Amino acid sequence: MTAERTIWQQLTLRDLGVIDSAELELSEGFTVITGETGAGKTMVVTALGLLRGDRADPGLVRRGADRARVEASIGVRAGAGAATAVEEAGGRIDDDVVILGRILSAQGRSRAVAGGATVPAALLTEVTDELVAVHGQSDQHRLLRAAEQRAALDRFAGDEFAAAAAAYGPVHARWRAAQRTLDELRTHAQERARELDVLRFGLDEVESVDPQPGEDEALKAEEGVLAHAESLARAADLAHSVLTGEAGPSAARTQVAEASAHLQDVGGHDPALDQLTERVVEIGILVDEVGADLAAYSAGVELDPERLATLQDRRAALAALQRKYGPTLDDVLAWAATSATRLGELGNDDEAVAALVTELAELEPEVHRLAGEMSKLRVDAAGRLGELVDAELAQLSMPSAHLEVSVTTRPDAVPGPHGLDDVELLFAANSGTGLRPLHKGASGGELSRLMLALEVVLADRTTVPTLVFDEVDAGIGGKAAVEVGRRLSRLAQHAQVIAVTHLPQVAAFADHHFVVSKDDNGTVTSSSVAEVQESDRVDELARMLAGQEESAAAQAHARELLALARDGS
Repeated sequence: MTAERTIWQQLTLRDLGVIDSAELELSEGFTVITGETGAGKTMVVTALGLLRGDRADPGLVRRGADRARVEASIGVRAGAGAATAVEEAGGRIDDDVVILGRILSAQGRSRAVAGGATVPAALLTEVTDELVAVHGQSDQHRLLRAAEQRAALDRFAGDEFAAAAAAYGPVHARWRAAQRTLDELRTHAQERARELDVLRFGLDEVESVDPQPGEDEALKAEEGVLAHAESLARAADLAHSVLTGEAGPSAARTQVAEASAHLQDVGGHDPALDQLTERVVEIGILVDEVGADLAAYSAGVELDPERLATLQDRRAALAALQRKYGPTLDDVLAWAATSATRLGELGNDDEAVAALVTELAELEPEVHRLAGEMSKLRVDAAGRLGELVDAELAQLSMPSAHLEVSVTTRPDAVPGPHGLDDVELLFAANSGTGLRPLHKGASGGELSRLMLALEVVLADRTTVPTLVFDEVDAGIGGKAAVEVGRRLSRLAQHAQVIAVTHLPQVAAFADHHFVVSKDDNGTVTSSSVAEVQESDRVDELARMLAGQEESAAAQAHARELLALARDGS
């Protein structure tokens, strides 16, 4: 395991369960957590569950506290999916370390934190899915699911299978997409035909009117002029008379001329008055110009009842289109453009069906060919996986146990996202016992050892950097327990391994050993966590062996276990 591998570096618990305060400095390798019954050692796994987005139970808050807090610092590689997810949620990654946290209120509320940002608990699940896998008594049931069994075999099949699956995926996706489109075209043929008729009728109606952009506003303006032509011309004539003198001596032009004459008589004596004189002269010129324009306007106004009727009919036709296809003329034109495109799509159904049938005829044999390659690789890998797991089970005191990985293909099987095969793990715990599905053929203890054997076999293909085992050694003892410890130690060569155990034979193989101890003052029971080394570790193993850490025989046995673990024999 290299230093670049993602690892959990520190885990902090505050007021969680019976633990009032605990801080675990985690390292690479194999870490074990032990403690007396009821000391709360599984609280460490509970804390990891909360950091993985598990449901927040207010009952986990230590009695007398108002809230519990769990926090972890995790080393992540730059560009890793977990780091990207945190940053996209507004969190920060500092020095390739992400801080995840969960705060539980005794009143039932909880808050999730990633990189300093408050995030949904579901984001913690997304982030930690690639960082840690927890195996406990309840987690063993994942092996009973067909999808998990197939995934285990596919992972074991290695790079060659991964390449075959990568080639199969896009082809299968295209094949299924073509099937869905063809089914839709055939299933909804009548609905599409009705839609086609509606669109054709509407487009014919719009085409017969042939509206032009902005035409409705231009017609409205022209109609306003024609409808009021007589009154417009009369008003222009009257204004012209008032301005130009035809209305008598009080005409505006006459009055402005008199004002200009009076001012010009005293011109040249005051610059300020001279400026006002110039403005009065300008008014006179403007009155003459406007008068001429009014005369021209009046002469140009036409009384054209026929043109007015034509305009009104055209506006009525446009309004009818607007009532059906859009509140404005621009909306009508946009509907027509969109509908023309859709009409082209619907009108090509026959061609589309023919093209899809041709595409499916080309893709289907390719899908089956690629699925067949995956099946061959699975069958080959299945035999090897069964043999290796059997060898591991023999070392775990199950010498007669046998695992068979069954790969079958039904005659009527339809290629799915993962090919054609049904994968099932069949198990027999003893010689002479028939192979049965896992949920019928394995007890809890046997399932624990089977899961561990699979993890060991798949260790060099694991993609999760941290593996957590919560008392998966339940129901195991003696030589089998030693082998469990040895195999967890072997797993630690490929991943960070954290295990909660009650077996000294397992604990002896750990690189780092934490002990959860409890204290009961008669009112409240609390626990703390501390790492033990050298003589303290011998004392803890002796306690686990005999219940008495000061027993000379137990201590001798503890030292013997540690020596056995160090020798690796």
